[in-house]
Amino acid sequence: VASIVRAKYGIVRTGRGRHAREEFIGHRPDPDAERLRGEVKALQERIAVLERIATDENGPRALDREIQQLRTRD
Repeated sequence: VASIVRAKYGIVRTGRGRHAREEFIGHRPDPDAERLRGEVKALQERIAVLERIATDENGPRALDREIQQLRTRD
């Protein structure tokens, strides 16, 4: 059972007997992860703006202005 837990969580045992040592081997960072986090954050901001536009009562001029601001952000 212990060997299954070690394998699942990336724990490597080095040495034998009293000198044995267990080390956690972490996962390597994904090079695309930071880029994807940035894209998700940008999309969340755009969704928030679109939700505000959809529920706002300012009329068509405000809607045109908000849409134009979204276009110029990119």
